[in-house]
Amino acid sequence: MKLDIRHGVHPEDSMFYDTAALRDRYLVGRVFERDEFLLTYTHADRLVFGGIMPADKLLELGKVQELRTAFFLEGREMGVINIGGEGVIVCDGQEFTLAPKEGLYTGMGTRSVVFKSADAANPAKFYMASAPAHHRYPTKHIALELTGLSALGAQKSCDKGTLRKYLSPAVLQTCQLQMGMTALEEGNVWNTMPCHVHERRTETYLYFGMSADDAVFHILGEPGETRHIVVRNEQAVISPGWSVHCGCGTSAYAFIWATCGENQIDDDLDAVKTRHLR
Repeated sequence: MKLDIRHGVHPEDSMFYDTAALRDRYLVGRVFERDEFLLTYTHADRLVFGGIMPADKLLELGKVQELRTAFFLEGREMGVINIGGEGVIVCDGQEFTLAPKEGLYTGMGTRSVVFKSADAANPAKFYMASAPAHHRYPTKHIALELTGLSALGAQKSCDKGTLRKYLSPAVLQTCQLQMGMTALEEGNVWNTMPCHVHERRTETYLYFGMSADDAVFHILGEPGETRHIVVRNEQAVISPGWSVHCGCGTSAYAFIWATCGENQIDDDLDAVKTRHLR
């Protein structure tokens, strides 16, 4: 297992970063590696997120020394969305098969979590997010039909797409972790515009569904001090509560968002009018 630790960043420091520093603080340049866990621990809300890609062997989520707990989910909950081939997750002996784009919620206190792929030639790509928890809720498989499908945006504004909610009060109960997937339709490139901030919680984005020649220009920073990071396929970014988080791509793409913080209210955000961005 590889765990990268990222410390919190003050917005007044962030505005002076050059491109290399911005990428070092906010971008996770590699999320998936064959037969490996690639996880990032951010001090912002103590969120852990990253990729798990079993192929030729089983991968067990064991004790993580940096957490100083007996096992990973001793005081945490976890959500997983599969963006690869069919995979299986075994939680304390209970087996769950995840087809592409299906998810799993794993409750606090689960001691053993094992990941495997149905076909090594087309391995599962499990994207996970984990947050501190205070109560054990049941582990649950999230079939695609449970996520719902909501229309977003419009062709006129180049942000037409769909939203699926996986970890959400409308789907299942969690302590604080939420996850979902947004996918843009062909010919649409903008996400989360007009943009917003939510001081009360951190958010991460995993961008995927792009070719090697495409990219998303992810916008971050305070509304009056925005910066951008060029993000490629299957790379992730961290968005602190004080930062906007939106982007424009060179083609259509999808992203998985994961967030945790003070509440789970969808409209608990501070909208930013586009004319106020600088």
